[in-house]
Amino acid sequence: MTVKVGLLGLGTVGIGTAKILLDPAERHPLVKAVEIYRVGVRSLDKPRDIEFPKDRLTTDLDAIVTDPQVDVVVELIGGLEPARSLILKAIQQGKHVVTANKAVIARYGNEIFTAANEAGVYVLLEAAVGGGIPVIQPLKQALGVNRIQAVTGIVNGTTNYILTRMQEEGGDFEAILADAQKLGYAEADPTADVDGLDAADKIAILASLAFGGRIKLEDVFCEGIRHVSAADIAYADRLGFVIKLLAIARRDICPDSNEALEQLQLRVHPTLVPKHHPLASVNDVYNAILIEGDPIGQVMFYGPGAGEGPTASAVVSDILNIVGTLQSQSVAAQSEPQNPLLACTHQHYCQVSPMADIVSRFYVRLLAQDQAGVIGRIGTCFGNHDVSIESVVQIDVHGETAEVVVVTHEVKESNFQAALAELREFANIQNVPSVLRVL
Repeated sequence: MTVKVGLLGLGTVGIGTAKILLDPAERHPLVKAVEIYRVGVRSLDKPRDIEFPKDRLTTDLDAIVTDPQVDVVVELIGGLEPARSLILKAIQQGKHVVTANKAVIARYGNEIFTAANEAGVYVLLEAAVGGGIPVIQPLKQALGVNRIQAVTGIVNGTTNYILTRMQEEGGDFEAILADAQKLGYAEADPTADVDGLDAADKIAILASLAFGGRIKLEDVFCEGIRHVSAADIAYADRLGFVIKLLAIARRDICPDSNEALEQLQLRVHPTLVPKHHPLASVNDVYNAILIEGDPIGQVMFYGPGAGEGPTASAVVSDILNIVGTLQSQSVAAQSEPQNPLLACTHQHYCQVSPMADIVSRFYVRLLAQDQAGVIGRIGTCFGNHDVSIESVVQIDVHGETAEVVVVTHEVKESNFQAALAELREFANIQNVPSVLRVL
Protein backbone atom coordinates (compact mmCIF):
# COMPACT_ATOMS: atom_id res chain seq x y z
CA MET A 1 0.00 0.00 0.00
CA THR A 2 1.47 3.35 -1.09
CA VAL A 3 0.55 6.45 0.91
CA LYS A 4 0.58 9.66 -1.10
CA VAL A 5 1.85 12.82 0.58
CA GLY A 6 1.08 16.41 -0.35
CA LEU A 7 4.01 18.52 0.86
CA LEU A 8 3.22 22.19 1.53
CA GLY A 9 6.48 24.13 1.55
CA LEU A 10 9.92 23.30 0.24
CA GLY A 11 12.04 25.45 2.50
CA THR A 12 14.72 24.15 4.85
CA VAL A 13 12.53 21.59 6.63
CA GLY A 14 10.59 20.69 3.47
CA ILE A 15 13.80 19.86 1.62
CA GLY A 16 15.06 17.84 4.59
CA THR A 17 11.79 15.90 4.65
CA ALA A 18 11.95 15.21 0.92
CA LYS A 19 15.56 14.01 1.17
CA ILE A 20 14.58 11.37 3.74
CA LEU A 21 11.53 10.17 1.81
CA LEU A 22 13.42 10.00 -1.50
CA ASP A 23 16.30 8.01 0.02
CA PRO A 24 14.72 5.11 1.96
CA ALA A 25 17.80 2.86 2.04
CA GLU A 26 18.72 1.64 5.56
CA ARG A 27 15.70 3.44 7.07
CA HIS A 28 12.47 1.97 8.42
CA PRO A 29 10.76 -0.18 5.75
CA LEU A 30 7.66 2.03 5.89
CA VAL A 31 9.60 4.91 4.30
CA LYS A 32 9.40 2.97 1.02
CA ALA A 33 5.60 3.08 1.26
CA VAL A 34 5.51 6.91 1.07
CA GLU A 35 5.22 8.75 -2.23
CA ILE A 36 5.69 12.51 -2.47
CA TYR A 37 2.73 13.05 -4.79
CA ARG A 38 2.47 16.84 -4.95
CA VAL A 39 4.67 19.67 -3.65
CA GLY A 40 3.44 23.21 -3.01
CA VAL A 41 6.00 25.98 -3.45
CA ARG A 42 6.02 29.77 -3.59
CA SER A 43 8.03 29.90 -6.82
CA LEU A 44 8.39 27.26 -9.52
CA ASP A 45 11.65 28.76 -10.79
CA LYS A 46 13.58 29.01 -7.54
CA PRO A 47 16.81 26.95 -7.65
CA ARG A 48 16.84 24.11 -5.11
CA ASP A 49 19.34 21.42 -4.16
CA ILE A 50 16.71 18.74 -4.73
CA GLU A 51 14.93 17.84 -7.98
CA PHE A 52 11.31 16.93 -8.60
CA PRO A 53 9.49 16.33 -11.88
CA LYS A 54 7.98 19.67 -12.87
CA ASP A 55 4.46 18.28 -12.88
CA ARG A 56 4.70 17.57 -9.14
CA LEU A 57 5.39 21.21 -8.22
CA THR A 58 2.61 23.74 -7.97
CA THR A 59 1.99 27.17 -6.45
CA ASP A 60 -1.65 26.24 -5.88
CA LEU A 61 -1.59 24.90 -2.31
CA ASP A 62 -5.37 24.67 -2.27
CA ALA A 63 -5.25 22.16 -5.12
CA ILE A 64 -3.02 19.88 -3.03
CA VAL A 65 -5.24 19.78 0.06
CA THR A 66 -8.32 19.08 -2.08
CA ASP A 67 -6.68 16.50 -4.35
CA PRO A 68 -8.50 13.17 -3.78
CA GLN A 69 -5.26 11.26 -4.42
CA VAL A 70 -3.46 12.86 -1.45
CA ASP A 71 -3.68 10.82 1.77
CA VAL A 72 -1.51 12.95 4.09
CA VAL A 73 -0.93 16.72 3.97
CA VAL A 74 2.41 17.85 5.44
CA GLU A 75 2.26 21.54 6.34
CA LEU A 76 5.71 23.16 6.48
CA ILE A 77 5.00 26.71 5.30
CA GLY A 78 4.87 28.20 8.81
CA GLY A 79 3.01 31.30 9.97
CA LEU A 80 -0.65 31.53 10.90
CA GLU A 81 -2.30 32.00 7.51
CA PRO A 82 -2.79 30.38 5.10
CA ALA A 83 -1.41 27.49 7.19
CA ARG A 84 -4.44 27.33 9.52
CA SER A 85 -6.96 27.44 6.67
CA LEU A 86 -5.08 24.83 4.66
CA ILE A 87 -4.89 22.47 7.64
CA LEU A 88 -8.62 22.83 8.29
CA LYS A 89 -9.45 22.31 4.62
CA ALA A 90 -7.30 19.18 4.51
CA ILE A 91 -9.16 17.83 7.54
CA GLN A 92 -12.51 18.61 5.90
CA GLN A 93 -11.34 16.61 2.89
CA GLY A 94 -10.67 13.61 5.18
CA LYS A 95 -6.89 13.88 5.01
CA HIS A 96 -4.43 13.31 7.84
CA VAL A 97 -2.11 16.21 8.66
CA VAL A 98 1.49 16.43 9.82
CA THR A 99 2.72 19.88 10.84
CA ALA A 100 5.75 21.56 12.38
CA ASN A 101 3.75 24.72 13.05
CA LYS A 102 3.76 25.40 16.80
CA ALA A 103 2.22 28.87 16.38
CA VAL A 104 -0.88 27.53 14.63
CA ILE A 105 -1.30 24.63 17.05
CA ALA A 106 -0.83 26.81 20.16
CA ARG A 107 -3.42 29.35 18.94
CA TYR A 108 -5.89 27.24 16.97
CA GLY A 109 -5.38 23.75 18.38
CA ASN A 110 -8.91 23.65 19.79
CA GLU A 111 -10.44 24.30 16.37
CA ILE A 112 -8.05 21.99 14.55
CA PHE A 113 -8.29 18.98 16.89
CA THR A 114 -12.06 19.27 17.24
CA ALA A 115 -12.34 19.17 13.43
CA ALA A 116 -9.88 16.26 13.22
CA ASN A 117 -11.79 14.21 15.78
CA GLU A 118 -15.08 14.83 13.97
CA ALA A 119 -13.50 13.83 10.65
CA GLY A 120 -11.76 10.77 12.13
CA VAL A 121 -8.29 11.87 10.97
CA TYR A 122 -5.00 12.48 12.75
CA VAL A 123 -3.06 15.72 13.22
CA LEU A 124 0.50 14.94 14.35
CA LEU A 125 3.06 17.54 15.40
CA GLU A 126 6.28 15.99 16.69
CA ALA A 127 8.35 18.64 14.88
CA ALA A 128 6.48 21.55 16.49
CA VAL A 129 8.45 21.34 19.76
CA GLY A 130 12.13 20.60 20.20
CA GLY A 131 13.09 20.09 16.55
CA GLY A 132 14.46 16.56 16.28
CA ILE A 133 13.97 15.72 19.97
CA PRO A 134 11.25 13.05 20.27
CA VAL A 135 9.09 14.41 23.08
CA ILE A 136 5.51 14.66 21.74
CA GLN A 137 4.99 10.95 21.11
CA PRO A 138 6.69 9.91 24.38
CA LEU A 139 4.31 12.21 26.27
CA LYS A 140 1.31 10.75 24.43
CA GLN A 141 2.42 7.13 24.67
CA ALA A 142 5.42 5.88 26.69
CA LEU A 143 5.01 8.41 29.51
CA GLY A 144 1.23 8.42 29.42
CA VAL A 145 1.02 5.88 32.26
CA ASN A 146 2.69 8.37 34.63
CA ARG A 147 1.11 11.11 36.69
CA ILE A 148 3.05 14.02 35.23
CA GLN A 149 4.00 16.59 37.84
CA ALA A 150 6.09 19.03 35.81
CA VAL A 151 7.53 19.77 32.38
CA THR A 152 10.43 22.20 32.42
CA GLY A 153 12.28 23.04 29.25
CA ILE A 154 14.85 25.07 27.38
CA VAL A 155 12.86 25.09 24.15
CA ASN A 156 14.23 28.08 22.24
CA GLY A 157 17.68 27.75 20.72
CA THR A 158 18.14 31.45 19.92
CA THR A 159 17.74 32.64 23.49
CA ASN A 160 19.83 29.76 24.82
CA TYR A 161 22.62 30.67 22.39
CA ILE A 162 22.52 34.32 23.49
CA LEU A 163 22.51 33.50 27.21
CA THR A 164 25.32 30.95 26.74
CA ARG A 165 27.51 33.55 25.05
CA MET A 166 26.68 36.13 27.71
CA GLN A 167 27.76 33.55 30.29
CA GLU A 168 31.00 32.65 28.50
CA GLU A 169 32.04 36.09 27.26
CA GLY A 170 30.56 38.51 29.78
CA GLY A 171 28.94 40.46 26.94
CA ASP A 172 25.68 42.38 26.97
CA PHE A 173 22.43 41.24 25.40
CA GLU A 174 22.17 43.73 22.52
CA ALA A 175 25.69 43.17 21.19
CA ILE A 176 25.39 39.37 21.29
CA LEU A 177 21.91 39.48 19.73
CA ALA A 178 23.32 41.53 16.83
CA ASP A 179 26.11 39.00 16.36
CA ALA A 180 23.64 36.10 16.53
CA GLN A 181 21.61 37.77 13.76
CA LYS A 182 24.73 38.05 11.57
CA LEU A 183 25.48 34.36 12.15
CA GLY A 184 21.92 33.31 11.32
CA TYR A 185 21.08 32.08 14.83
CA ALA A 186 18.55 34.91 15.34
CA GLU A 187 15.94 36.29 12.96
CA ALA A 188 16.03 39.85 11.63
CA ASP A 189 12.97 40.40 13.82
CA PRO A 190 13.85 38.40 16.97
CA THR A 191 10.70 39.30 18.90
CA ALA A 192 9.14 35.83 19.03
CA ASP A 193 12.37 34.35 20.39
CA VAL A 194 13.79 36.95 22.78
CA ASP A 195 10.41 37.97 24.22
CA GLY A 196 9.56 34.35 25.02
CA LEU A 197 6.61 34.03 22.63
CA ASP A 198 8.03 31.02 20.78
CA ALA A 199 8.69 29.24 24.08
CA ALA A 200 5.15 30.04 25.24
CA ASP A 201 3.70 28.38 22.14
CA LYS A 202 5.76 25.27 22.82
CA ILE A 203 5.01 24.93 26.54
CA ALA A 204 1.30 25.34 25.79
CA ILE A 205 1.54 22.31 23.50
CA LEU A 206 3.61 20.25 25.95
CA ALA A 207 1.32 21.12 28.87
CA SER A 208 -1.75 20.05 26.92
CA LEU A 209 -0.21 16.64 26.31
CA ALA A 210 1.31 16.22 29.77
CA PHE A 211 -1.79 17.18 31.72
CA GLY A 212 -4.54 15.96 29.40
CA GLY A 213 -6.37 19.21 28.74
CA ARG A 214 -6.42 22.01 26.21
CA ILE A 215 -4.54 25.23 26.93
CA LYS A 216 -5.45 28.83 26.18
CA LEU A 217 -2.26 30.55 25.04
CA GLU A 218 -3.23 33.75 26.86
CA ASP A 219 -3.03 31.83 30.16
CA VAL A 220 0.73 31.34 29.74
CA PHE A 221 2.72 34.00 31.62
CA CYS A 222 5.47 35.21 29.31
CA GLU A 223 8.62 37.26 29.99
CA GLY A 224 11.65 37.43 27.70
CA ILE A 225 15.40 37.98 28.15
CA ARG A 226 15.89 41.56 26.91
CA HIS A 227 16.41 42.88 30.44
CA VAL A 228 19.00 40.25 31.45
CA SER A 229 22.36 42.05 31.74
CA ALA A 230 25.98 40.97 31.87
CA ALA A 231 25.95 42.02 35.54
CA ASP A 232 23.09 39.60 36.26
CA ILE A 233 24.95 36.79 34.53
CA ALA A 234 28.10 37.53 36.58
CA TYR A 235 26.26 37.80 39.91
CA ALA A 236 24.31 34.61 39.22
CA ASP A 237 27.61 32.84 38.54
CA ARG A 238 29.08 34.04 41.84
CA LEU A 239 25.99 32.77 43.64
CA GLY A 240 26.20 29.32 42.00
CA PHE A 241 23.62 29.77 39.22
CA VAL A 242 23.32 30.14 35.46
CA ILE A 243 20.49 32.07 33.80
CA LYS A 244 18.26 30.22 31.34
CA LEU A 245 14.97 31.05 29.65
CA LEU A 246 12.75 28.30 31.05
CA ALA A 247 9.32 27.21 29.91
CA ILE A 248 7.53 25.65 32.88
CA ALA A 249 4.30 23.68 33.15
CA ARG A 250 3.74 22.36 36.65
CA ARG A 251 0.83 20.95 38.58
CA ASP A 252 0.12 23.46 41.32
CA ILE A 253 0.74 22.35 44.91
CA CYS A 254 -1.15 23.46 48.00
CA PRO A 255 1.53 25.15 50.21
CA ASP A 256 -0.14 23.97 53.41
CA SER A 257 -0.83 20.28 52.63
CA ASN A 258 1.67 19.78 49.78
CA GLU A 259 -1.10 18.08 47.82
CA ALA A 260 -1.53 18.46 44.05
CA LEU A 261 -4.28 20.88 43.00
CA GLU A 262 -6.42 20.85 39.87
CA GLN A 263 -4.85 23.96 38.34
CA LEU A 264 -1.50 24.35 36.57
CA GLN A 265 1.36 26.81 36.63
CA LEU A 266 2.19 27.89 33.08
CA ARG A 267 5.05 30.34 32.64
CA VAL A 268 8.01 31.38 30.53
CA HIS A 269 10.70 33.60 32.04
CA PRO A 270 14.46 33.90 32.57
CA THR A 271 15.38 31.86 35.62
CA LEU A 272 18.40 31.34 37.85
CA VAL A 273 19.17 27.62 37.60
CA PRO A 274 21.53 25.95 40.12
CA LYS A 275 24.72 24.82 38.39
CA HIS A 276 24.15 21.22 39.49
CA HIS A 277 20.69 21.08 37.86
CA PRO A 278 20.44 18.95 34.67
CA LEU A 279 19.27 21.95 32.60
CA ALA A 280 22.19 24.16 33.67
CA SER A 281 24.63 22.49 31.27
CA VAL A 282 22.37 22.76 28.19
CA ASN A 283 24.16 25.38 26.09
CA ASP A 284 24.24 27.07 22.69
CA VAL A 285 21.33 26.27 20.35
CA TYR A 286 20.48 22.97 22.03
CA ASN A 287 17.11 22.27 23.63
CA ALA A 288 16.21 20.06 26.58
CA ILE A 289 12.92 19.09 28.20
CA LEU A 290 12.89 17.69 31.74
CA ILE A 291 9.77 15.70 32.65
CA GLU A 292 8.93 14.70 36.21
CA GLY A 293 6.31 12.07 36.88
CA ASP A 294 5.13 9.27 39.11
CA PRO A 295 6.44 6.59 39.09
CA ILE A 296 9.18 7.36 36.54
CA GLY A 297 10.86 10.19 38.45
CA GLN A 298 12.88 12.50 36.18
CA VAL A 299 13.62 11.94 32.50
CA MET A 300 15.28 14.49 30.22
CA PHE A 301 15.10 14.77 26.43
CA TYR A 302 18.07 16.61 24.91
CA GLY A 303 19.16 17.46 21.38
CA PRO A 304 19.15 19.96 18.50
CA GLY A 305 16.05 22.14 18.66
CA ALA A 306 15.98 23.18 15.00
CA GLY A 307 17.64 22.67 11.63
CA GLU A 308 16.94 20.81 8.41
CA GLY A 309 17.89 17.30 9.49
CA PRO A 310 16.57 17.19 13.06
CA THR A 311 13.20 18.77 12.26
CA ALA A 312 12.73 16.70 9.11
CA SER A 313 13.42 13.56 11.18
CA ALA A 314 10.49 14.47 13.44
CA VAL A 315 8.22 15.23 10.47
CA VAL A 316 8.90 11.88 8.80
CA SER A 317 8.41 10.01 12.08
CA ASP A 318 4.86 11.40 12.18
CA ILE A 319 4.28 10.43 8.55
CA LEU A 320 5.35 6.87 9.36
CA ASN A 321 2.98 6.72 12.33
CA ILE A 322 0.11 7.56 9.99
CA VAL A 323 1.34 5.16 7.29
CA GLY A 324 1.49 2.32 9.80
CA THR A 325 -2.03 3.09 11.00
CA LEU A 326 -3.41 3.30 7.44
CA GLN A 327 -1.81 0.00 6.50
CA SER A 328 -3.30 -1.74 9.54
CA GLN A 329 -6.71 -0.24 8.78
CA SER A 330 -6.57 -1.47 5.20
CA VAL A 331 -6.65 -5.00 6.58
CA ALA A 332 -9.55 -4.23 8.92
CA ALA A 333 -12.75 -2.30 8.26
CA GLN A 334 -12.21 1.31 7.22
CA SER A 335 -14.65 2.41 9.92
CA GLU A 336 -12.24 1.42 12.68
CA PRO A 337 -12.15 4.08 15.46
CA GLN A 338 -9.15 6.36 15.81
CA ASN A 339 -6.10 5.10 17.63
CA PRO A 340 -6.34 6.95 20.99
CA LEU A 341 -2.53 6.97 21.30
CA LEU A 342 -2.29 9.13 18.16
CA ALA A 343 -5.49 11.18 18.31
CA CYS A 344 -6.27 14.15 20.55
CA THR A 345 -8.55 12.66 23.20
CA HIS A 346 -8.96 15.51 25.71
CA GLN A 347 -11.73 18.07 25.30
CA HIS A 348 -11.70 20.20 28.45
CA TYR A 349 -9.46 23.18 29.20
CA CYS A 350 -6.94 23.07 32.02
CA GLN A 351 -7.33 25.51 34.89
CA VAL A 352 -4.28 27.76 35.19
CA SER A 353 -3.16 29.50 38.38
CA PRO A 354 -2.67 33.28 38.20
CA MET A 355 0.95 34.36 38.54
CA ALA A 356 0.08 36.16 41.79
CA ASP A 357 -0.46 32.76 43.43
CA ILE A 358 2.76 31.14 42.18
CA VAL A 359 5.39 30.30 44.81
CA SER A 360 9.00 30.83 43.75
CA ARG A 361 12.40 32.04 44.86
CA PHE A 362 13.61 35.40 43.55
CA TYR A 363 16.84 37.19 42.69
CA VAL A 364 16.77 41.01 42.94
CA ARG A 365 19.52 43.46 42.06
CA LEU A 366 19.16 46.91 43.67
CA LEU A 367 21.06 50.16 43.33
CA ALA A 368 20.96 51.96 46.68
CA GLN A 369 22.69 54.85 48.41
CA ASP A 370 25.78 53.61 50.24
CA GLN A 371 24.53 54.56 53.70
CA ALA A 372 24.24 52.80 57.04
CA GLY A 373 20.92 51.08 57.62
CA VAL A 374 19.93 50.66 53.97
CA ILE A 375 20.31 46.87 53.93
CA GLY A 376 18.47 46.66 57.24
CA ARG A 377 15.60 48.66 55.79
CA ILE A 378 15.49 46.35 52.76
CA GLY A 379 15.28 43.34 55.09
CA THR A 380 12.54 44.94 57.18
CA CYS A 381 10.49 45.77 54.08
CA PHE A 382 10.69 42.20 52.83
CA GLY A 383 9.89 40.84 56.28
CA ASN A 384 6.77 43.01 56.54
CA HIS A 385 5.44 41.24 53.45
CA ASP A 386 6.38 37.72 54.62
CA VAL A 387 9.32 37.50 52.22
CA SER A 388 12.09 35.44 53.77
CA ILE A 389 15.62 36.32 52.60
CA GLU A 390 18.08 33.52 51.82
CA SER A 391 21.05 35.82 51.19
CA VAL A 392 21.82 39.51 50.77
CA VAL A 393 25.16 40.66 49.40
CA GLN A 394 26.57 44.11 48.73
CA ILE A 395 28.46 43.38 45.51
CA ASP A 396 30.05 46.66 44.41
CA VAL A 397 30.18 50.33 45.34
CA HIS A 398 30.26 53.01 42.65
CA GLY A 399 30.82 56.40 44.27
CA GLU A 400 27.88 56.85 46.63
CA THR A 401 25.90 54.00 45.07
CA ALA A 402 26.00 50.41 46.33
CA GLU A 403 24.90 47.41 44.27
CA VAL A 404 22.97 44.95 46.42
CA VAL A 405 21.85 41.46 45.38
CA VAL A 406 19.09 39.69 47.34
CA VAL A 407 18.04 36.03 46.91
CA THR A 408 14.82 35.04 48.67
CA HIS A 409 13.44 31.77 49.95
CA GLU A 410 10.24 30.50 48.33
CA VAL A 411 7.55 33.16 48.53
CA LYS A 412 4.17 33.84 47.02
CA GLU A 413 4.52 36.09 43.96
CA SER A 414 1.92 38.61 45.19
CA ASN A 415 3.79 39.07 48.49
CA PHE A 416 7.09 39.55 46.72
CA GLN A 417 5.69 42.06 44.22
CA ALA A 418 4.05 44.04 47.04
CA ALA A 419 7.39 44.24 48.88
CA LEU A 420 9.18 45.22 45.69
CA ALA A 421 6.66 47.99 44.97
CA GLU A 422 7.25 49.39 48.46
CA LEU A 423 11.03 49.17 48.03
CA ARG A 424 10.87 51.16 44.79
CA GLU A 425 9.33 54.04 46.75
CA PHE A 426 12.21 54.29 49.25
CA ALA A 427 14.20 57.48 48.71
CA ASN A 428 17.54 55.70 49.13
CA ILE A 429 16.70 52.97 46.57
CA GLN A 430 17.78 54.50 43.26
CA ASN A 431 16.84 51.69 40.89
CA VAL A 432 15.86 48.02 40.67
CA PRO A 433 17.59 46.92 37.44
CA SER A 434 16.81 43.21 37.64
CA VAL A 435 14.23 40.83 39.07
CA LEU A 436 14.57 37.17 38.10
CA ARG A 437 13.01 33.97 39.38
CA VAL A 438 15.14 31.19 40.85
CA LEU A 439 14.50 27.51 40.15
